[in-house]
Amino acid sequence: MKTDERRQVTASPSPAAPVRLIAFEQRALRRAVLTVLLIVTLWMIALWIFQSISHFLFLLLLSWLFAMAMEPAINWLTGRGWKRGLATASVGSLVVLAVVGLGAMFGNLFFNQLASLVQSLPDVVTNAISWANRTFKLTLDPTTVTSSLNVTPSQVGSVASNLAGGVLGVVTSLLAAVLNTVTFLVFALYLAADGPRVRTTIGSWLRPARQDVFVTVWDIAQAKTGGYVVSKVVLAGLSSMFYAAFFYLVGVPSWLPLAVLVGLMAQFVPVVGTYFGILIPILFVVFSSPITAVWIVVFATIYQQIETYVFTPRVSRRTMDVNAGIALASVFIGAALWGAVGALIGIPMAAAIVAVLDTYGHRHELVPALAAMDEPDEAASDEGESEDAKLDDAEPEDAASDDARGDHRGESFRPE
Repeated sequence: MKTDERRQVTASPSPAAPVRLIAFEQRALRRAVLTVLLIVTLWMIALWIFQSISHFLFLLLLSWLFAMAMEPAINWLTGRGWKRGLATASVGSLVVLAVVGLGAMFGNLFFNQLASLVQSLPDVVTNAISWANRTFKLTLDPTTVTSSLNVTPSQVGSVASNLAGGVLGVVTSLLAAVLNTVTFLVFALYLAADGPRVRTTIGSWLRPARQDVFVTVWDIAQAKTGGYVVSKVVLAGLSSMFYAAFFYLVGVPSWLPLAVLVGLMAQFVPVVGTYFGILIPILFVVFSSPITAVWIVVFATIYQQIETYVFTPRVSRRTMDVNAGIALASVFIGAALWGAVGALIGIPMAAAIVAVLDTYGHRHELVPALAAMDEPDEAASDEGESEDAKLDDAEPEDAASDDARGDHRGESFRPE
């Protein structure tokens, strides 16, 4: 029995599977390795070039948005016989003169008030923490919170000293801003003045079928986004002007930068912009003068109604609107990519994308369950259309009579 067991143990194993060797042709292997290395090298070079010129591309994007914002005024002048170059120069000069004039009138005051506003940040944070400790029985340390927020008196003092120099001090300390401004204006005026030639040059590289799509997309982006930018800038200017006058009358400290902040946030930060914009000046006055904070809330409520039912329908009634969720997401994405300026241009970029998608996107008929959910929105849109109809009825009768005379003569243009 032992002999049999030994025979079973010492039995020879089954032969192993044959090993297959793969041979590469040296020339093909060398070519493949060189191709991969070349692709990786070109990719790294492209990334380096993109990172090097990313700031210039950002300025070019701002120039394009500004050129589209000037387009309605330029078209209005060219429709009355002006040459496009002269119309562009006139509109651009008026914008530059308006900005320079406002800077000369309020620039020094704005930066001085902004410096004092920054200097008061530690006191505001300390007062807010003390109020929270008393109200909610907390044990927060104001010194720890201010240091974690980087608003300690030493840090704030260094920032305030840079701002207190006024417009001249800021420009001299940031010479790069002058170059950026010149680059922005040059390309903006070029894109506005030579816009048709730019379109024909780009279109010449496309096939005829693609050229029609390109022209349509460009026109949509120009009409919708340009009008959107203009309407938001006008509404932000009106809001800043009214809030500045009110803040000055009730004695809000640093009333000018706070009013500009409220106007910009109310228009370029959707959904929550108005509330956060009002909350900031309230925090600066509520601990020293609670009645002033109450007056700010009352004025904001009244002005919000006036802006919604009077200013907005007349300024932006012919421009597109952007879904609140898309607009808010575009603000956050723009801020993450390009900072504060990106937050301002995020919505115009989203407006252009949404306009193109609405034109070329294919929508399907809703099933009954989804159609029932969409009925409240349709009712709201019907109310909005009725408001537009009322506004149309309120237009001067002379214009209506002129249209009637034009229809009678057969001279009016009706799009198909």
